[in-house]
Amino acid sequence: MASYFRQVPDFDYVNRDSDGKNIGDYQVVKNLFKRVKIRPDILQNLAYFTQYKIQGDDRPDNVAFEIYGDESFDWLVMLANNIMNVQTEWPMSQAAFNDFLIKKYGDIEKSRNIHHYETREMKNDSGEIVVPKGLTVPKNYRVEYFDVERGQYVIRTNEVDAVTNYTYEIRKEEAKRNIYLIKPIYLELIFEEVNKLMPYKKGSTQYVSRTLKRGEDIKLFS
Repeated sequence: MASYFRQVPDFDYVNRDSDGKNIGDYQVVKNLFKRVKIRPDILQNLAYFTQYKIQGDDRPDNVAFEIYGDESFDWLVMLANNIMNVQTEWPMSQAAFNDFLIKKYGDIEKSRNIHHYETREMKNDSGEIVVPKGLTVPKNYRVEYFDVERGQYVIRTNEVDAVTNYTYEIRKEEAKRNIYLIKPIYLELIFEEVNKLMPYKKGSTQYVSRTLKRGEDIKLFS
């Protein structure tokens, strides 16, 4: 079961002109709204999955080839991570990322401007964390706390780091690189689920067969 779209059923709908009037001819299209999800009991069981970090400009098909030996299993990579839009939910290539920065910030140089400030980790004299690292705060952030070891209140200032637009955006991209993949030994289980859920069920007035519906309006979810 290589190609996901071979399993997606069809919809035969009435073609219409620009005024919305029926032309009368039917046109067969893939029902792209018909999709499967991994069963919750499988999704919540980490034993079925392995962690994976996307490298460089690798696409889903590159990952599928490396893990499953078949690039057409790219849909499995996306299914395991509930990725609906590969353009926004998958790490951009370096070229695409640079284009994104220019479009959003005007040019690469402006992407070096400060986006926000974050705290450094602060500890008291006993070694206890008073302020964790990574909190978004104002540039002039200050913290006051009572230090038991000193027996007095302590005020600390200027312990923040500037985060540039570039760093902010690259962090978001890097977070997308950490994904989960279905272990190859469990692929048949997933294929069985797809084969069971993709076909249409009888009962709809649009039902023609397990792989085809027909109608003037697209009731895709029946």
